[in-house]
Amino acid sequence: MSDKATKDLPSLEIFRARDATEYGEDGPMDGPPMSDVQQHGMAAMFEAGMMSGSEVKLLYGRPQMSLTYVRFKPGFALPLHSHSANCLYFIITRSIKMGTEELGPGDGFYLGTDVPYTYVPGENGVELLEFRDSNDFDFKATAKNADYWKTLAANMAKASAGWTDDAPLSGMVVGPV
Repeated sequence: MSDKATKDLPSLEIFRARDATEYGEDGPMDGPPMSDVQQHGMAAMFEAGMMSGSEVKLLYGRPQMSLTYVRFKPGFALPLHSHSANCLYFIITRSIKMGTEELGPGDGFYLGTDVPYTYVPGENGVELLEFRDSNDFDFKATAKNADYWKTLAANMAKASAGWTDDAPLSGMVVGPV
């Protein structure tokens, strides 16, 4: 969208966490076609409890901008993937391990378009915000090895056995109650 098109948008907008929406079929994130290995891997992740270990909600979106709240429970297995938008991540509470780096509250990282990444939530999970320069982007699974997906699904299944419906440590209530 051009700068001219965005100049017609309101210059002040208020959004509320309680109005956040689930990522769904009409959400900001699409998935390009996956290989058979990736499709089977993602299916195994879903079967292992992927959806009960994550909370991903759109807080705000407009052309060339979106803000997403993310919560991953301990042991959540985030697959190696990339997005078709630049993204800035900000940790609200708890922690992640990204490579050899441990990041906690107030820390974050920036990823450019189509840069593959993954991280591991800390022992108590993580809550973070994702700021993107788009309100329409994709999720591209980039791992191609069947053994990788098998290990990831096994780790997810093991972790999901200990997940409870605990409230977010930050105290944020995101989405309708």
